Order: sequence, then C-alpha cells, then structure tokens
Amino acid sequence: MARIVMKFGGTSVANVDKIRQAALHIRREIDAGNQVSVVVSAMAGKTNELVAWVNEASKFHDAREYDAVVASGEQVTAGLMAIVLSEMGVPARSFQGWQIPIETDDAHGAARIENIDPSMLIDRMDKGMVCVITGFQGIYPPTGRITTLGRGGSDTSAVAVAAAVKADRCDIYTDVDGVYTTDPRIAPKARRMARISFEEMLEMASAGAKVLMIRSVEMAMAHSVRLCVRSTFDDPNAPQVTPDGVPGVPGTLVCDEEEIMEKQIVSGITLARAEAKITLRGVKDKPGVAAAVFGALADANIVVDMIVQNVSDDGARTDITFTVPDSDYDKAMRALETTGSAIERESISGSKGGAKISVIGVGMRSHAGVAASMFRALAEKGINIQLITTSEIKTSVLIDEEYAELAVRVLHTYYGLDKQDV
Repeated sequence: MARIVMKFGGTSVANVDKIRQAALHIRREIDAGNQVSVVVSAMAGKTNELVAWVNEASKFHDAREYDAVVASGEQVTAGLMAIVLSEMGVPARSFQGWQIPIETDDAHGAARIENIDPSMLIDRMDKGMVCVITGFQGIYPPTGRITTLGRGGSDTSAVAVAAAVKADRCDIYTDVDGVYTTDPRIAPKARRMARISFEEMLEMASAGAKVLMIRSVEMAMAHSVRLCVRSTFDDPNAPQVTPDGVPGVPGTLVCDEEEIMEKQIVSGITLARAEAKITLRGVKDKPGVAAAVFGALADANIVVDMIVQNVSDDGARTDITFTVPDSDYDKAMRALETTGSAIERESISGSKGGAKISVIGVGMRSHAGVAASMFRALAEKGINIQLITTSEIKTSVLIDEEYAELAVRVLHTYYGLDKQDV
C-alpha cells in the first residue's frame, strides 16, 4: 500500500465530464489499495474570469478581498470532485485550504506556505477516505484571512501536502503524458523521459519548459518528494507500465539524482521565446553600479534573466548586457532612463525578438566540451550567438528568434536525443 497525493490542473477538471475522467484515475489507485489525497485547481479559465471581475469592480482593490474572490474557483472544483467520487462509490470529502489548515504568510496574492498540520488528513486516509483539497490557497492564522499562492499555486499546494503526509509519491496530472527531451511540436522525434532529476527539472522549468512550475519543483527537491508527471487523458483502466517498459506508474518520474542509473550527458533542450536584450555601454567600473542597475529593475518588478558583464581593460569603463521578457522591454528602458545620474553610462541600447536555447543535463558535470560542441553545432547552421550563460548542468545562448526552432532541432539531433532511449 502506498500513500499518494494526486493533483489535477485546470485543463484536467475543465468540466464535469473531465472531472469524471480524473475521478477514474483516483478510483484506480483506491482499488489498488492505496491511500489517496487529491489537490485540484479551478476549472480552466475560471481564475482568469474571477481576476477580471475583481479588476472590473475596482482597479485599486484590497488584496485580501482579491484572495477571497479568486480562491472560490478551487472550492467549486473540489466540491464537484467529491460529489463525483461519492457517486462512484469512493468515500470522499472536500476541504478548503483553511480547513486542513495550510498556514501561509500574509503576502496576499503571492503567499508562501509555512506549515501544514497533517494529522486530520492522515486520519481520514487511514479510514479509507479521499480528501479533495483546494489548491492554490491557505490561511494566515493571525487574521484568519484566506490567502492565495500565486501562479503555479496548486502544484505547490500538492507538493506541500505530499511532504506533510510523507507521501510515497505526488502525481501531477496534466494534459501531457510526461516530460519530453524538448517540445514535440518543434522536434517530432522528441522522446518522453522515464526519469529526470530534480536539478534538471528545475533548470528546464526556469529555462522555458511549462510542464511544472518552478516553486513546486524547488519544494519537492527540498523535501525529497518524488513527483510523477502524468496525463489525465490516458486510459485509467490501461495496464500501468512505465516508459521503460516495466510494470509501474507511467509518465515521467522527477526524483533524486541517485535514483537515475544511467545519467545522460544532455537530457533535454528548452526554448524560451520573446527575450529582449538591453546593453549599457561605458558604465563606470566601480562598486555599486550593478546594484543600482538591477535595483532599478527590481523596483519596477522586472525579472532579469541572462546577465553578462565585460571585463574592463582600463578599470574605468565596462559594458553590461542582460535580458528581460519582451513584454517588459519598454518598462525596463524607462526604469533605466529615469535613474539618470545614478547610473553613469555612455549609451543604452536594446532590441526585442530574441530566443533563449538551453542545453540541460546532469551528465555535463563530468563531461568536458559540451558547451563547445553546442556552439559548433549552431555555427555549422550559420546561427549567430548573441549571449552565453552557463551553470553546472546548463548552457544557455541567446539567438535571433527566427532561428529558434531550427536551433532546437539541430541540438536535439546533435546530442542523440532523436534516437536514444532516455
């Protein structure tokens, strides 16, 4: 018998028929003798609708009331899921985040989970009940107010619940059947991975992969919660066979690196579009300048990605180049221009329409020349590299967006991901 937390995203519970499909997966686990808790998102599009209503009511609304409104989407889904499960003969009850309770800080709209008391959940699961929990939300105990966790909050809720009840696995059900070596829409030969390490998944999520949210992967890695990415739309009555052909759970397992026997040099290729590049030329090379530059951007709530600073020849002037989302380009330029004398520079320039391509793999730690081979493969296709950044298991380059899909396909083939069992 295993203890499992199952999470269903908005597309998986978009209407009552899809809720029934999701419930069949839950019943399969119950019939196998497992203990189950379920975390659900709001129906697809519902949260956006609720946010629009709040903005229509007032542009300067109270964040506490914003949370009270947008948290209602998950409450509807949880209640419907419990009703459907009960109709199938599976004992189930819905619970809102505050009833568990899932305790958070008071950052309304972007709260962080601080504590979960698992005793009630464990007691109900021990008695054979399925607890259907509203994702994306909790409670700030000193005020008793409902809080919401921000983007990706339901994934984070599921991982936190799994950590609290010491679950054997947290299954994330979505509209894809696992994590692929790259986007199959770009490279048709992309392969589903049987296993991927937490670190690789974290890098892939931060580099543009949309399968899992960064916060949920960070929490899973911190608490050693094994994740499994699965498709709600697979046949729930089909034999449970893993991607490598052995009996078990299908999908992609996200786990500790030690659980992966054969580590690929490169595990995946990611693409992030709509990257804008900004360059400050002739910046004074002295302490505090970088802090002033990126502090101004932080004050404007602009997320900076790639950063490159040239080495100053004479110790007097240097250049700083970085990327931001295309959507933040104009705001970033305004923020830097208004800093004026605080950031002395000779000029500022920029452009939109870049694409970030990342090569990711834990095997890069022990293999030299991966970055060099990446640059060579792109050069052979005449693709110019504008920026380069690296980490221990990732190399990223910025190129023109018109070459983005070609670059992904070239690298996917170059590193053997078209033909390997990965």
